[in-house]
Amino acid sequence: MSYMASQKRSKIQAKHIENLTLAFELAKINLGSTKENPSVGCVVEKNGSIISSGYTSINGRPHAEFNALNKNINFKNSNVYITLEPCSHYGKTPPCTNIIKSKKVKRVFYSIDDVDERSKNKSKKVLGKKDVSIIKFFLKKKALKFYESYHRLKKNKLPIIDVKLALSKDYFTINKKKKWITNEQSRKLSHLLRTQYNALLSTSKSINKDNSLLNCRIDGLENKSPNLIILDRYLKIKKNLDIFKKKIERKIYIYTTNNDEKKIYWLKKKDVKVILVDKMNTREDYIKIFRSFTKLNFSRVFVESGLTLVNFLINNKLLNNIYIFKTDTNLNKNGFNNSSNKLIKKIKLKNKLKVYLNSDSVYLERLN
Repeated sequence: MSYMASQKRSKIQAKHIENLTLAFELAKINLGSTKENPSVGCVVEKNGSIISSGYTSINGRPHAEFNALNKNINFKNSNVYITLEPCSHYGKTPPCTNIIKSKKVKRVFYSIDDVDERSKNKSKKVLGKKDVSIIKFFLKKKALKFYESYHRLKKNKLPIIDVKLALSKDYFTINKKKKWITNEQSRKLSHLLRTQYNALLSTSKSINKDNSLLNCRIDGLENKSPNLIILDRYLKIKKNLDIFKKKIERKIYIYTTNNDEKKIYWLKKKDVKVILVDKMNTREDYIKIFRSFTKLNFSRVFVESGLTLVNFLINNKLLNNIYIFKTDTNLNKNGFNNSSNKLIKKIKLKNKLKVYLNSDSVYLERLN
């Protein structure tokens, strides 16, 4: 291959990657809000210009491809870039391959095959009958990471469980004199992270202490507040908390072993769903609880609680990723932990995210 031909090919490939990268940015919009369905992004290009785009709707339907192609535009001989293989089976909606065929698309680029056996690696055969070319495995590494929760749900019937922790420079999680350890920029990022999960998991102990709302308080994203799951073994949740007073568009679930009929009745009147479990002690108990999350269509769960629960989850290898927000200030005698920080100190902080948080830093580290 000549140098000129090689350069031309590189430019074309770079354009494909650019378009698919844009599709991933679209897929991020409703990540955590598509129930059991994966959040997908779709970009349509024709004659060198983007002519349409779409992403999976809230609650999972319509799909990204339908949202991008269901428009009064001439899509003939266009290129479609999708973050995940388009579905080719009939479910609650017709397959996306149908609309791709009907719009006379020329080529489809996507990152990885779907893991759903009803569609896995089948789009090439379905679309090939209509002379639609399939080119796959662009940005494969990015896609595998992006769809980690979707793959885990399909394979193990378990959600992805991530945790956020705020630490002082000397590894304290509680400031005795102030409400927060981190600064405002870090707290805003924490609110943004919440929007990328179906549910937020905490404990009655943490919520009773802080009277926290655990919602998203970013202008324009309030409706992306995740559902709230509270672990409350002995049903000690207080009745005068803000989570029961302020109306937020989300559902609240409480897992407990205590069948206190009077209190359960009061919680139900507050639109709280109480789920009784036999035990909340061992790893197996928590795996059962986490499996039950998937029946509620929660595939991505964000943990915000004290060190007691975090240590238990780390010790039992029940966490997938941890976000650590770290300040550059020592708390010294003003610092406090409600449990040992030895496990947290063992986590090597290597993956610092490229985001400006003034004097704070945030790390994303994989645990399992």
